[in-house]
Amino acid sequence: MFLNTLTPKFYVALTGTSSLISGLILIFEWWYFRKYGTSFIEQVSVSHLRPLLGGVDSSTPSNSNSTNGEADSSRQSVSECKVWRNPLNLFRGAEYNRYTWVTGREPLTYYDMNLSAQDHQTFFTCDSDHLRPADAIMQKAWRERNPQARISAAHEALELEDCATAYILLAEEEATTIMEAERLFKQALKAGESCYRRSQQLQHHGTQYEAQHRRDTNVLVYIKRRLAMCSRKLGRTREAVKMMRDLMKEFPLLSMFNIHENLLESLLELQNYADVQAVLAKYDDISLPKSATICYTAALLKARAVSDKFSPEAASRRGLSTAEMNAVEAIHRAVEFNPHVPKYLLEMKSLILPPEHILKRGDSEAIAYAFFHLQHWKRVEGALNLLHCTWEGTFRMIPYPLEKGHLFYPYPICTETADRELLPTVFHEVSVYPKKELPFFILFTAGLCSFTAMLALLTHQFPELMGVFAKAFLSTLFAPLNFIMEKVESILPSSLWHQLTRI
Repeated sequence: MFLNTLTPKFYVALTGTSSLISGLILIFEWWYFRKYGTSFIEQVSVSHLRPLLGGVDSSTPSNSNSTNGEADSSRQSVSECKVWRNPLNLFRGAEYNRYTWVTGREPLTYYDMNLSAQDHQTFFTCDSDHLRPADAIMQKAWRERNPQARISAAHEALELEDCATAYILLAEEEATTIMEAERLFKQALKAGESCYRRSQQLQHHGTQYEAQHRRDTNVLVYIKRRLAMCSRKLGRTREAVKMMRDLMKEFPLLSMFNIHENLLESLLELQNYADVQAVLAKYDDISLPKSATICYTAALLKARAVSDKFSPEAASRRGLSTAEMNAVEAIHRAVEFNPHVPKYLLEMKSLILPPEHILKRGDSEAIAYAFFHLQHWKRVEGALNLLHCTWEGTFRMIPYPLEKGHLFYPYPICTETADRELLPTVFHEVSVYPKKELPFFILFTAGLCSFTAMLALLTHQFPELMGVFAKAFLSTLFAPLNFIMEKVESILPSSLWHQLTRI
């Protein structure tokens, strides 16, 4: 009896109310997903309903485990956001300053130069510098903010004795050409080798002598590496490769300078791909820290084997071969490590001069890599085409939100902030991690659901008024059609129109 007494208005109201509630839930879910990157319903189900239904809550086995997990994640975030010295950094006087003279723009930020000053104090000074007058002057020079004051202090130190670090400062900041910088580094090498031999004999006589030897070792390695870079920039690439190999054999434990990345770039310039593969086999190891140079060079070598014959149309018809699959997987691996590189390699974003420090997996590392390696990708026929066709597919394999990665740790959220400190944001737009946008279907469904719910509710509350609106809307919608029909009737003879209507 109750069901028989229900009127159609009740069903309209019931449908409208349910549509309204579902639409509101959908809108709230969409807003929560956009803001926090996770589903509210899923989060509530996992966090609150599963424990009530007898599920195992992995987050509460013991307080010690959760504490250790938080400590591990914090350590990981600190290491991921660590700023590294750019192994291919340019010369301030011969390259950065020339850019400033031509464009009037400062390519280096204050934060970047301040980090360089800290590096110089760490590598080129020690506690016993006050015992030697020239080293005492250079200890103050590295702390000077004014470039002219640093250069004047270096000249003052050279008036007292041959000081290797003074030559280094002049080669880096005063020399206006690479040839002039190379000449000063050769003078620094003579002074640095003599200091290194003296400290090597006395290093076991106490902690003071050990610190001097460590400082002299850093100075000698830095000089030899920069001399090799000068040879590379002046076109003597084979000489540069020999110097880098000798340096890596002489000081195998000094991996902080990342000399192997300089070696990889020089070997690619020589198109000596077999030696490049040998270097990658040694340094592309799971136990060693990765870099964009390592990952993208490995991808380039695998792409080189298939890129000249690769065609996306042919691959879609017959599927990918084993070699093509290996190349695509290598590209996906590289893009997951640093997703900013492809836009620079494909010239979708303009390059700037690389900074003196980089953040691994960040925009600064992408600029530093593409600045030197874009020419090597262009040299391999079809490599950029293969990259263009496959790099965006990486993001379909990475979980979203970025709670975990696919092959590496989740992409750190701190990179954008650090890159804005390292890069000149005045004339460069910092690249950020590509955000996964919601599909159009979700937005369309939310709008359609809300619209129909509102129509049902208004029809229930104001049936007569909505009827008037519906008639007006339909008449407006069919007005063009009625106008065309009237024109057709006025043009065609009535007998012909009568026969058409009968048909």
